[in-house]
Amino acid sequence: MNDSTFLLIVVVIGVATYLLRFSFIGAARHEPRAGKESAWQRALRYVPVAVLSALIAPALTLRSGALALPWQNPRLIAGLVAALVAWRTRNVLATLAVGMALLWLLQALG
Repeated sequence: MNDSTFLLIVVVIGVATYLLRFSFIGAARHEPRAGKESAWQRALRYVPVAVLSALIAPALTLRSGALALPWQNPRLIAGLVAALVAWRTRNVLATLAVGMALLWLLQALG
């Protein structure tokens, strides 16, 4: 790849990124403001959950780059139990304590 092709790719990607980010700002300007939640606000409520899932799922399900079955993967078992504790108790400290204790126990036994 020569220098001009590389420069063109960088410029195109930069412009595309700018336009994508600016589109949210531009679209938000045309939403109703008083009292009613906009479609953008409703959609953006799910962003943290999606990002967290995208970060956690590979860490729990992959081991050395390959899919690990539950009985071979202490992280997945501990993660599933921690998710159950989080769902039932809604307590972050209890979720962390149970998940980490189970992970350490399973790693010590395995």
